Amino acid sequence: MASKSTWTYEQNKRFEDALAILVGNKDVPIVTTDGWEKIAKAVGEGKTVEDVRRHYKALEEDIVLIESGAVPLPKYNKLGNKNGGSANRGKSTYRS
Repeated sequence: MASKSTWTYEQNKRFEDALAILVGNKDVPIVTTDGWEKIAKAVGEGKTVEDVRRHYKALEEDIVLIESGAVPLPKYNKLGNKNGGSANRGKSTYRS
């Protein structure tokens, strides 16, 4: 069994961008090997198809928790960000 991988902000952003593009492209469903390979290639930095599948599964689980109310939404200020600035941008890591 593979261990959980750590994702940087940049990797997660590339993952989300590639996912959004593929979801909009009806010719390449993401549930195919080709779709997962395209996402892994877009993320780069050694992420494998299995890494992106696990990351997607974690995203699905997070969405279920958020939509069920189990995870409260953050309180944003008038500028639209949680902490009043973007000082932490790029420094976060994501676990999947």
